[in-house]
Parts: sequence; C-alpha cells; structure tokens
Amino acid sequence: MAVKLRLARAGAKKRPFYRIVAANGRDARDGRFLEKLGTYDPQLASDNPTRVTLNEERVRHWLASGAQPTDRVARFLDKAGILPGATRQRGTGKKAAEIAAKKAEAEAAA
Repeated sequence: MAVKLRLARAGAKKRPFYRIVAANGRDARDGRFLEKLGTYDPQLASDNPTRVTLNEERVRHWLASGAQPTDRVARFLDKAGILPGATRQRGTGKKAAEIAAKKAEAEAAA
C-alpha cells in the first residue's frame, strides 16, 4: 500500500478548509484516510500561526514508514522544519531550470 501525506478538503462551498492526512494513494481525495495529522486553513493570513497545524511526532512516524508527501504538504513540512529541502518545483520548462540554477547558486554562495 502506497501511503501519501496529502490534503483532504472539507468546509463549505467557497470556504475551503483542509485536513492533512495519511491516506492510501488509491483512495479518493476526501474519502477514507488512515490518520489525521493536522489542518490547513487558507482563509487565515499567511503569518497566522494556526494557518497550518501539524502533529509533528506522527508526521515523522509516517515519513519513517515510507509515506510520500504531496507537493503542497512537502512545502508545509519544509516550512515547519520537519523535512528540509522537500519543496519541489513543478514543471520541467525554462522557468524551472532558472529556479534550479538560482537555488544552486545560492547554495554555492552559502
């Protein structure tokens, strides 16, 4: 079973609220999940500490068990310091190459 750490949408129409869950990769987005690991409320300001909440201990457990985070969840984990450097860039085009070059240049300077 391929376990993914991903977002499950909840909330009303035009008022999104997401649960960060560990789920089987083949299950529906809002369907069955193995464990709730946190929440994400995009309606809150980006500097609000309750915008993203995570149960760090359980997230680390699932990562150690081989669970793969989705792109958005990887960004949350990177920002929380749980999985540094996990932020992935989408695409393979010219812009992605420029971003990768800037990132490599910044690492070389540091």
